[in-house]
Amino acid sequence: MSGTLVLVRHGQSEWNLKNLFTGWRDPGLTEKGHEEAIDAGRRLKARGMKFDIAFTSVLKRAQVTLDHILEELGQTGLETIRDQALNERDYGDLSGLNKDDARAKWGEEQVHIWRRSYETQPPGGESLRDTGARVWPYYLGKILPRVLRGETVLVAAHGNSLRSLVMALDGLTGDEIVKMEIGTGVPIVYKLNADSTVASKEVLEG
Repeated sequence: MSGTLVLVRHGQSEWNLKNLFTGWRDPGLTEKGHEEAIDAGRRLKARGMKFDIAFTSVLKRAQVTLDHILEELGQTGLETIRDQALNERDYGDLSGLNKDDARAKWGEEQVHIWRRSYETQPPGGESLRDTGARVWPYYLGKILPRVLRGETVLVAAHGNSLRSLVMALDGLTGDEIVKMEIGTGVPIVYKLNADSTVASKEVLEG
C-alpha cells in the first residue's frame, strides 16, 4: 500500500516582499500570499484530493496557508499537528535584516555563502544541513509512518524545511538542493512506494 505526501511552501509573506531574512520571525502573508494559498487549495481540489492529516510549523505564515488550503477543500476540521521541527531555517543574526543591507555589512560573497552554502551557518543561526538535522527525524518518526499506512498527508511549511525533505526524497546532494527553488503556494505531490521510495512526483504549477 502506498500513500501520498503533498508539500506546500507558504504563500508570499510580508517579509518576502520586503526582501528581509525571515527565519523564525513571524510575519503574516501579503495579499498575494493569501491568494497563492487559496490557489494551492483550488489546484488540489481540482485533483480531487482529500487529506487524512496535516502537519505545519509553529509560524503563522505556514498555518494560515494551511487554513486557506483546507477551507478550499472543505476540510477545515482536519487533524493538524504543529511542530517547530518544521519551522523555517533559523537565520540567526540575519533575521529581520534587508538582504541588501546584509550584503553592505558583510559583503556580497559572504552573504551568498550563508544563503547558498549547505553547511555554513550564518552568525547565531542554522545551515541548511542543521535544518535537515531536525526536519528528517521528525519526518521519519511522525510523517512517513502515516504515508506508509496509505494515508494522504499534507505538509505546509517553509522554503528551507521543505528543501530538506525534497533533498531526501529526490536523493539530491547538498550542492544540488541549495540551487533548487521551491515556489510559494505551489503544491508538490509525491506518491510513495511501500519501501518509502518515490513512485512519482508532480509539481502543480499554475
